[in-house]
Amino acid sequence: MAAEGCDPTPDAIRDALARILGSAKFDATPRSRRFLGYVVDETLAGRADRIKAFVIATDVFGRGADFDAHADPIVRLEAVRLRRALEQYYERAGAEDPIVISIPKGGYVPAFEPRRPDLAAQSAAPPGSRRWWPATLVVGLCAGVVMAVALSASGWAPWRSATSVPAVPRLLVRPFEDLSRTDAASAVANGLTQEVLNQLTKFKDIVTVQGERDGADHGSRYVLMGAVSVTEDKLRLQARVLDAQDVSVLWARTYEAPYDPARGLAIEADLARRVATAVGQPYGVIYEADSGRHRPPLTGDWDAYACTLSYYAYRANLDQTRLPAVLACLENAVKRFPDYATAWGLLSQARIDQVRFLYPFDREKSTAAIEQALSEARQAVELDPLNVRGLQAEMFALFFVKQPAAGLAVGKRALEINPNDTELMGEYGYRLALSGNWKEGCPMVVEARERNPGPFAYFESALALCAYFKGDYGEAATWITRTTAPKNAIYHAIAAAIFIEAGQTADAAREVAWLKRDAPSLVQNVRRETSERFTRAEDAARFLDSLQKAGLDIGS
Repeated sequence: MAAEGCDPTPDAIRDALARILGSAKFDATPRSRRFLGYVVDETLAGRADRIKAFVIATDVFGRGADFDAHADPIVRLEAVRLRRALEQYYERAGAEDPIVISIPKGGYVPAFEPRRPDLAAQSAAPPGSRRWWPATLVVGLCAGVVMAVALSASGWAPWRSATSVPAVPRLLVRPFEDLSRTDAASAVANGLTQEVLNQLTKFKDIVTVQGERDGADHGSRYVLMGAVSVTEDKLRLQARVLDAQDVSVLWARTYEAPYDPARGLAIEADLARRVATAVGQPYGVIYEADSGRHRPPLTGDWDAYACTLSYYAYRANLDQTRLPAVLACLENAVKRFPDYATAWGLLSQARIDQVRFLYPFDREKSTAAIEQALSEARQAVELDPLNVRGLQAEMFALFFVKQPAAGLAVGKRALEINPNDTELMGEYGYRLALSGNWKEGCPMVVEARERNPGPFAYFESALALCAYFKGDYGEAATWITRTTAPKNAIYHAIAAAIFIEAGQTADAAREVAWLKRDAPSLVQNVRRETSERFTRAEDAARFLDSLQKAGLDIGS
């Protein structure tokens, strides 16, 4: 049996490109369309070796000769958008196209793969459940490896067992119900459903799907449902998340807003952001549900995903005794799943935590660790430029290599990508504050704490510093007292500085005693460590002055 469709001709590829670009269902920006047309034309012209970020930026996007791919991620971002647009096109309108055009990760040269006619039946599968045949398999088919075809048709694909990304949670969003049974309420329910889907897709550790069926039919672990009612002056949304297996209710909340048809889109966007944040953010509904979930019988994918959960659990109270195990788990996860961008980002953050929280303290090793962390963060961003965990890690690392302005630029870009991620919001706000912009940074930390159920210890110590630099030492003492990070040396240093300024001398003496006993490396290097955390010299000097008042020898 000969395999059909091997080695697609240039004319067939051009026809496939025209079919994509001419389809109203190809949801891509004009810039992404130019990108696709350019790389296909260059490849067919025999110039695939020229398809690099610089050439695309200058030839397609109009950038100048001074274009720097590290400073301007336009090509990477458009490549991510284009890949997703192509994937969505082939899941729907292009489900029976004879040739599949893709942009493999790691570069911008397109791949052209024939689709076997006997695989067209896969188009009835739920979106996201189909997998295209890789080029190596097409070669095998052309060579007559008929057994592989038969096994694939039966659903067994052993060559796919070593997938490069683990199975993260899938969330089915069902169409929101119209309780009012009016045209206005129906329109709001439909609009809210779509807007919630849009907002949830910004969280990269959740695969969001839409459908009418039960979650199990989509391979989903969770189901989000909603019911909308509209009166003349009020809109109410009742949202709940169910466990797809036993249909138990894991979370339910009612949101209300004044209803004004003239502001309908803005109201829907605001409600959708609130729902998406509650459900998808770190320490949100799905994180809490997965953290309490027993491991399934097949633990390979789960173990790698569980490493990310363990990182957030560690971050909840910054217990450094747990950090080595978390770090080792994430190192193993990226070895087994090298395309797992989130794991690379969290691995980078965990490695930075070894340095910034002094576990252990070794200057030479610390410098090497920060350099490695920056490399790991950039690996995460290279894999997925829209993954905010990778961008957050890059922001951290840039601060520790004395590039705070570059770090803030990365953090700002990350927050623009997903303003619903309050973990990121709080951390970016904290970086702004430590850079001396306390006025803009501290309100972000306040909002992050209000909207995120964790990590309170981290946010509250940040708010303690915000109050300290505002000169409100009573408020600062209240925040630091509420902070629960008993094994974190930085927490005790902040507490000592605050308590002495608040006139709580006994409390300050207790913190100094803890530091001398349990964190001697910090005490010996307190001046240098302080200067590395505060960008402005005047902020570092003020904090060191407080530590000296409390009884620490800050050196010279």
